[in-house]
Amino acid sequence: MIRNRFFWAGLLLWFFMFFCLNNPATGAKEGGKIMQIESSQFIEGGMVPFKYTCDGQDISPPLTWKDAPPETKSFALISDDPDAPMGTWVHWVIFNIPADATGLEENIPPQREHENGMIQGNNSWPRIGYCGPCPPSGTHRYFFKLYALDAKLDLKGDVTKDQLLQAMNGHILAEAQLMGRYARQR
Repeated sequence: MIRNRFFWAGLLLWFFMFFCLNNPATGAKEGGKIMQIESSQFIEGGMVPFKYTCDGQDISPPLTWKDAPPETKSFALISDDPDAPMGTWVHWVIFNIPADATGLEENIPPQREHENGMIQGNNSWPRIGYCGPCPPSGTHRYFFKLYALDAKLDLKGDVTKDQLLQAMNGHILAEAQLMGRYARQR
């Protein structure tokens, strides 16, 4: 009886590892590489520099990524704060980033459409483009979530995070995230 339980538990674990961890939607890709995102200005779990917050210049930080799946047709990025008192606060929505891009430069202008085809949506203020960390109290976490997509998205108007997530459904090849923290100095 006990051996039977171990057999089924082991089989279930094997199934999970084979099908879930090898699924492109979880970030894994051919060859075992996982898409990664980083910034030259802060490390995973580190403090977001003052310059990129509402207390500083409030400009977008530089981001770079690597190991995207070869079949990527575009990228999308969402930055949000799940620690906001009124629910997750969206700081940046940007999509149709060209497939050959390996990052975003510092200080992306707050305009909806860019020459290279990328489009910025509305954040929670609601404004177009990036608005940096600005917690009312305490230290908050800020996630920069990158998505490699198998298509360019046909979205128009004031695109929100929820609309972008709905449009990406079924098109995500890989994901990566970078988390930074920030607390205001009072």
